[in-house]
Amino acid sequence: MSLQENFDKAVEDVKNLNATPADADLLEIYGLYKQSTVGDCNTEKPGFLDFKGKSKWEAWNGRKGMSQDDAKQAYIAKVQKLIEQHGLK
Repeated sequence: MSLQENFDKAVEDVKNLNATPADADLLEIYGLYKQSTVGDCNTEKPGFLDFKGKSKWEAWNGRKGMSQDDAKQAYIAKVQKLIEQHGLK
C-alpha cells in the first residue's frame, strides 16, 4: 500500500480502538494528523483561558518544519502502538 493508503487506514483504525487513549496520546496523534493534512500550523495561538484549544495548538505547532510525509509515517507508527496497547473493536 502507498503511504497515503496506510495513513488513511490509520485514520480509520484510530476511531475503532477498544479504549480511549490517554490525553497525551490524543494530543500527539492530533498534532501529527494536522501536520500530515495541513502542514505547518497556520492559526493564531488560542487565548489563555482556552486550555483545550491551546493544548491542541501546541501539539500541532510543535511539529513545525516536519514534512507532511514524515508526519504521516509518524502518525501511522503511533496508531500501530495504540492498536497494540488497546486493540481494535
